[in-house]
Amino acid sequence: MLYETVVLVPARNEEVGVLTSLESLAGQTRRPDLIIVVVNNSTDRTEDFARTFADDPRTPATVVLTLDDNPHKKAGALNYGLHRLREHVGGRLNGRVGHVLVMDADTELHPRFIERARNVIASDPELGGVSAACLGRTDLWRNPWQRYLLGMQIIEYGRAANARYRKDVHTMSGAGSFYRAEALQGLIDWRGEVFWEDHRNLVEDYETTLALKESGWKVTANQLCIAYTDLMPTLRELIQQRERWSRGTVDTLRRRGWTKFTWHSISTMIMGLIGIAYICVWGAPQLAVAAQHGFSQHPLLLSLFAFWIVYPALRVRNLGWKAMLVEAVLIPELVYTVVRGYWLVSSILKSYVTRVSAWK
Repeated sequence: MLYETVVLVPARNEEVGVLTSLESLAGQTRRPDLIIVVVNNSTDRTEDFARTFADDPRTPATVVLTLDDNPHKKAGALNYGLHRLREHVGGRLNGRVGHVLVMDADTELHPRFIERARNVIASDPELGGVSAACLGRTDLWRNPWQRYLLGMQIIEYGRAANARYRKDVHTMSGAGSFYRAEALQGLIDWRGEVFWEDHRNLVEDYETTLALKESGWKVTANQLCIAYTDLMPTLRELIQQRERWSRGTVDTLRRRGWTKFTWHSISTMIMGLIGIAYICVWGAPQLAVAAQHGFSQHPLLLSLFAFWIVYPALRVRNLGWKAMLVEAVLIPELVYTVVRGYWLVSSILKSYVTRVSAWK
């Protein structure tokens, strides 16, 4: 075994955060044996900052690769890094590399991330990967609107981290995913690459998760393997990000169809559409009538109203009393739900009627 843990960091125009991400790797209680940074289609000083980190003798061994003309986006950068790693260790990962951690260059890992992920993956020989629990970075707001927008994303990330399926997660997080190298080599043997290189692939992490499941591996998530990721500071950036995620997921589900690995995601999306219709068609008119005539004449609506005050607050109790208060007030979450409904519906429509938009 040449390397027990190798980290792949694709970085495109991440001069602001790449050093923070790399320093979080240097500060791990179980430091990686090798870090590979793939500077991907960058036009800023990302490469300079990455090389500064690599030249520091106090940091783990770090290799900085440059990929100036990469048509396959993040998937191409990751595959390029894996290809160079395989060349370095003799052609195959099996027996030469133990684990591969893939993380974004705008992500900061908890100091015990690698230690905990190794313990989880060692607990079950059938586990092909362990996904991070993603939490949003705080205190990045500049005005009340940004404070609201970032706060709702923090609550959303925290709620999702607790609610994820532990034995059959929807997707391995692109922000931080810890793979068994044997599982990645299996994908290479099966289809020639780990991450599907195609301009239509907007969610390489989800497509790879499905490929791992289809090839017989299990994946899981662990709430103690924490990755702190950047949030979207404006509504426009938030919608662009979520439309890409949702559109990419819909595209992937349409290609795969209804299978034992996709049924839960498809069902969740359908339930989301039903929830939006419920709010717009029945909930909003009933709420308007109750506000005009009083809740005493609408006991069912009063019961539902009480439920949607208590239940969301309890779901975020691990985030503290402030998050619980925001959820109990109901209106902030209702506004955010409208925004969430917009990007879900628009993503589904765009998947059927428009071509995939370009991104790198």
